[in-house]
Amino acid sequence: MSVRDKIAAALMVLVWGLNFVVIKYGLQGVPPLLLGALRFIFVAFPAIFFLPRPNVPLRLVAAYGLTISFGQFAFLFSALYVGMPTGLASLVLQAQVFISLLLAALIFGERLHATNFAGLALALAGVVLLMTSSVGAQGVPLLGFALTLCAATSWAVGNILNKKMVKVDVVPLVVWSALVPIIPFILASVTIEGVPRIIDSLSHLPTVSVGAVAYLAIGASLVGYSVWGHLISCYPVWKVAPLTLLVPVVGLAAGAVILDEGLTGAQIAGSVVVLAGLMINVFGPQLARRLRA
Repeated sequence: MSVRDKIAAALMVLVWGLNFVVIKYGLQGVPPLLLGALRFIFVAFPAIFFLPRPNVPLRLVAAYGLTISFGQFAFLFSALYVGMPTGLASLVLQAQVFISLLLAALIFGERLHATNFAGLALALAGVVLLMTSSVGAQGVPLLGFALTLCAATSWAVGNILNKKMVKVDVVPLVVWSALVPIIPFILASVTIEGVPRIIDSLSHLPTVSVGAVAYLAIGASLVGYSVWGHLISCYPVWKVAPLTLLVPVVGLAAGAVILDEGLTGAQIAGSVVVLAGLMINVFGPQLARRLRA
């Protein structure tokens, strides 16, 4: 990976790590599905008037928008809304790494090593420990965990769709695909959250929610997913997807410092186990080669 791409990846990790705290603030004045609609409205407009349509089949653009944009964030915003802590959400969402690896192996024939499977088993054990130590006694809803895992699956499917788009210009893809989730988010918001609540939220929109929408649209979507799409299309999935293992480090730190989200001993242990599994997945093959040498 080039130096420029490494710097871009570091910026992406920082932006996405802080993203969870920003979402939590945004949800103070706006319900989750309406927040998703506002996010992608401002991703698409006015940028769509200045960027050409990406040179890929519309069905792939639509599928990308429905998975990595609508699916992922409808589930994630709802998880945070029902009480999933931001730090834990940033960690559990990284299940996308292993789901992406398994899908890439099945669809593209990318080879998985024994260390990948070892890392997967360890990370799954960590997620189970997090769930058993958090749900109920710590006030973390099981629904929040389930919704976050659904968000991770949506992200992983979007990664595979991104991989199918060879030599696509990433910024136009992010902007044009943002058109896709707007209508589903609005329809879901009208159906689940109700028109009176939507009108009340928009007519009394707090400054913190306006700032959150701007951050989510410009930082997390335009900057973050443009970098992500570039990396995932230029490098093997096994090399790119695990980069996000640093996102929960930033997310956990931000949740603790900004939102005062403390972790119990068992939650810390589960977090360490998950991160260890992710690190084995990243560094295991190189370490195994060195040991054999």
